[in-house]
Amino acid sequence: MAPRTKKGEPKAKGTSRASKPRKSTTKSRSPPKAGAKRAPGQAASRLIDERIRSLGGWRAEFLAEVRRLIHEADPGIMEECKWIKPSNPLGVPVWSHAGIVCTGEAYTQVIKLTFARGASLDDPRGLFNSSLTGNLRRAIDIREGEVLDAEALKALIQAAVMENLRSSAPKSK
Repeated sequence: MAPRTKKGEPKAKGTSRASKPRKSTTKSRSPPKAGAKRAPGQAASRLIDERIRSLGGWRAEFLAEVRRLIHEADPGIMEECKWIKPSNPLGVPVWSHAGIVCTGEAYTQVIKLTFARGASLDDPRGLFNSSLTGNLRRAIDIREGEVLDAEALKALIQAAVMENLRSSAPKSK
C-alpha cells in the first residue's frame, strides 16, 4: 500500500521528505553577547582616536604615546574596540596579534594597560605593578606625572606577541 497524505490521498512517488529542498545548514550568526561587541579595523582606529580626544589632558597624551609605542613595537598589530556598551560607547581600546596583546583603559586617576597573558611574560624591568596575583593577566598602572620606560614597554609588547604566536601555533604530535 502506498503512503498516504493527511487527507488520505496516496502520496506521489518521489516526494519523500528527503527530496524536499533543505534549509541551509549554515547557522545564522546570532547577535554578540552584551558587552562583547567590537569595532573592526578602520572603525576601531577612529573610535580609539575619538576616545583619546574625549579624555583630554595627561591621560589623552599618555594613551596616544602608548599607542604609538605599541605600533612601533609591532607594526602588524591590529586595533579593536571591544566591550562597547551604552555606558562606554567608545569601548575599550584593544591591541591584538594572534590574540589580545593588551588593552588600554582610562580611569580617573590611572591609565591601565592590561596584558592578556602577562603572567606568562618575563618582566625584567618591573613594569607590571597591578593585577600581580592572577594566573593569567598582568597590568601596568600609570598615574599623572609618572614616566614609562618606552623601550621596556616595546620589549613587553613584542614578548606578548611572541607568546600569542607560540600559544596559537598548532601542537606537534
